[in-house]
Amino acid sequence: MTTLTSPTATVDPYAPGVPASTWRFLNHLNPLSKIVAVVPAMVLLIFVRDLATPLCFIALAYALILAGARITPRTAALLFVVVPLGTAAVGVGFSLWVDAAGVDNTAPLLHIGGWTLFTGALHIGLATALRIAAILALALIGGLTTAGPDLVRASIQQLHVPYRIGYTALAAYRFVPRFGYELSVIRAAHRVRGHGAGGLWGGRGPFARLTRGWGYIVPLLAGAIRHAERVALAMDARAFGAHPTRTERHLVPFRTRDIVFIAAFIVASAAIFTFTYPWYS
Repeated sequence: MTTLTSPTATVDPYAPGVPASTWRFLNHLNPLSKIVAVVPAMVLLIFVRDLATPLCFIALAYALILAGARITPRTAALLFVVVPLGTAAVGVGFSLWVDAAGVDNTAPLLHIGGWTLFTGALHIGLATALRIAAILALALIGGLTTAGPDLVRASIQQLHVPYRIGYTALAAYRFVPRFGYELSVIRAAHRVRGHGAGGLWGGRGPFARLTRGWGYIVPLLAGAIRHAERVALAMDARAFGAHPTRTERHLVPFRTRDIVFIAAFIVASAAIFTFTYPWYS
């Protein structure tokens, strides 16, 4: 039997994900370990003023992501196009805001009328942008390899966050893909009924798109209310909140590998900070 699928079909948000291969080690670490490992470096990066320190952390983060995470075309575009271009744009933008009186002892780089861009201003702007990029790259170590439900479960199991808070956040997290799925269904239903062919709903451009968007609000809101009611009934049926603790269906253990990763990353971070000291050059 052949199953016909629409080219615009959306993947079921509740379908189980494809497990990562065993050598993608970042995907198999506890979500909390990837946070604990990078937070000290992220905090210290706020206070550095040189170029070498954030560059070293960017290289370290990229090496870990490339070696231990699944790289998709979207991830590759983020890492090698969006981040470098954004860093360059932010660096140039910050350099334009630097007070020229504080860097007029450095070599001039660009003259436009009575305005001068000094190399010191460009250095400050690039240092600031690289710090932001380094912090973002460190955050991507866990962000690209951690699912939101796993982070919530780990917080409940290891940090002892009350499950009433954790699972409420988890239920809210699952609303996001559900809304995307229902929006695709609503759009397909409108196309089947010819709402995009002409008249009030047709045409191209921002106004036509805005008009069509208004038509999605009411059915999307109705679907959200129905989904919220089903979630509330399901939670009540499972006696959510009736007991101080609950059993866990999915365990997110904190293993020896997590301790090794935290220790290794902290040692590598300390080595980078030691090697690049002083951090103000």
